[in-house]
Amino acid sequence: MNDAPRPAPPLPEYAHKGLAGRVLAVCGSETMSGAAILVLTAAQRSGAGLVTLACFHRELLHVLPAAIPEAVYLDISRSKDLMARRLPAQLVGREDHVRVVGPGLGISGRTNELVRRLVMDESCHAPLLLDADALNVVGDTPEVLGEYSPPLVLTPHPGEAARLLGRATISPDPEERRDAAVEIARRAGAICVLKGAGTITTDGERVVVNETGNPGMATAGAGDVLCGVIGAYLASSVLQPSEDWTPFDAVRSAVYVHGLAGDLAVEALGERGTIASDIVRRLPEAQKRLAAESAPAS
Repeated sequence: MNDAPRPAPPLPEYAHKGLAGRVLAVCGSETMSGAAILVLTAAQRSGAGLVTLACFHRELLHVLPAAIPEAVYLDISRSKDLMARRLPAQLVGREDHVRVVGPGLGISGRTNELVRRLVMDESCHAPLLLDADALNVVGDTPEVLGEYSPPLVLTPHPGEAARLLGRATISPDPEERRDAAVEIARRAGAICVLKGAGTITTDGERVVVNETGNPGMATAGAGDVLCGVIGAYLASSVLQPSEDWTPFDAVRSAVYVHGLAGDLAVEALGERGTIASDIVRRLPEAQKRLAAESAPAS
């Protein structure tokens, strides 16, 4: 594996929004609409061509279209399918390139059932990213995710990682963090991104410790931004796969870009003055820098 992260491959000249990647986000709620905003805008700023938000909470439909006019919205708030233990009909058979589930979704029986149905959806062949409230459904048995055959990505923070492993805490010690991430990845059959200082990306065999990022990114919503970037990059790995642009490569590059955008934000605003939206605003510059660093010397 190449040790250096690489930029997402350029789109062909004949590209349209479908070839730039279709990302379905299932996130946000009445009290956490900001999570949806951050996921969607980060995915858009990371190259996704078409971002759709499945609104599990109807209130989002009154708030978000004006805030993010480029996105598409699906109303699944009144679906009775979950009561019958079925996936909402609007989500069945969709041709998404990736699905991002969990940020700001809230904790409830309906949330749990929705996440279970998404994991069990045999009509979907797209990578699935589970974060935040979607990880709470798994509890301490990540093995239940092993039935999902397309690429699966889990993005826990240390507290969520501890719950996944049935522990009280995860130590900040780098070796313990590494071991915890590897165990989660192996038990879930997934790529695990253990967030925090020196974010770890692993598929259970390969382990990459990220070198970008800073304490100023310890702010609400920074993880939602990361989900959006990973979503866009995963979609790219589906549409433009190669030996050095696999889902694993896409995820570790997204982590790098996210951290670099955070470094640029802190450089301009300071650690205490940086919020998650500032990271989104620096994503274009971060990606330009990575592309410049990766360009072959002339």
